[in-house]
Amino acid sequence: MKRIAVLTSGGDASGMNAAIRSVVRVGYVRKVEIIGVYRGYRGLLEKDFHPLLPRDVSGILERGGTILRTSRVPDFKKEENQYRAIKNMEEEGIEGLIVIGGNGSQTGNLAISEKGFPTIGIASTIDNDLWGTDYTIGFDTAVNTAINAIDKIRDAAVSHGRTFIVEVMGREAGFIALDAGLGGGADFILIPEMPFSIDKITENMKEAFRKRKMHHLIVCAEGAIHARDLEKEIKKRMPEVETRVSVLGYIQRGGSPTRFDRIIASQFGEFAVDALLGGEKGKLVGIKDNKITLIPLKDAVTKRKRINKDLYKLAEEVSV
Repeated sequence: MKRIAVLTSGGDASGMNAAIRSVVRVGYVRKVEIIGVYRGYRGLLEKDFHPLLPRDVSGILERGGTILRTSRVPDFKKEENQYRAIKNMEEEGIEGLIVIGGNGSQTGNLAISEKGFPTIGIASTIDNDLWGTDYTIGFDTAVNTAINAIDKIRDAAVSHGRTFIVEVMGREAGFIALDAGLGGGADFILIPEMPFSIDKITENMKEAFRKRKMHHLIVCAEGAIHARDLEKEIKKRMPEVETRVSVLGYIQRGGSPTRFDRIIASQFGEFAVDALLGGEKGKLVGIKDNKITLIPLKDAVTKRKRINKDLYKLAEEVSV
């Protein structure tokens, strides 16, 4: 294999650039030409291909986002577009593809792989919801960004005796909320995977007020309940409580990646190149029990990753 393409797709995540850099430079060392595909799957369909050399990826290790840019392409679900992407790569002499992205991106990757084209995925999503890997690129940075914001919000909560609701990303998975809530010392953590009662939350708040705890911090994943809706429900039950909402939104996606994200992205990139050169295909590069590993793409995108219930229990115990 002498020519490998690499693309980033779906939601951007800090550390994607570090993975691109690793793929390009490891490929160069292995005497493989790396072709950057710009704008994700749209670039595959429009032949937006550009060769990448080691100097082209200088100075990007510490940058958030992705120099290859990204897009969401719903039309890529159509088989004719998947065959068109394969044809475009074959016409350019591309023999393998590395896809850096999350669940949706790897679903597209799986479709290409099942049609006979060699592909390897790199697990990259701030949601950390790909099955089979303990961590995905971007998760650590997103959690640290959320914790940094929570620490600042708490200062206002304590000073004014207010209840703050901090909404973090996670439509279907509560990994960011759980880690950020535990790491940020939240009083309540609401995630899609675990049932919760607003009545119980407000009863606990009332009991805390009786013990002269005058502020509260609630971290909720957007998929559990929207912060504004939760604020309305709390005000119905406790109109005397000063409640404020902070929706962190897209600040969780950007920014310079943490040390952890830079290192695993670099390791994932090397592993992906070597996997393709070694004849592997239809696999996802991830990390399990502190070891870089390959996960079948079909398992990664079809199986549901479970929340760590022991961690959730701990969060409840330490918030008394």
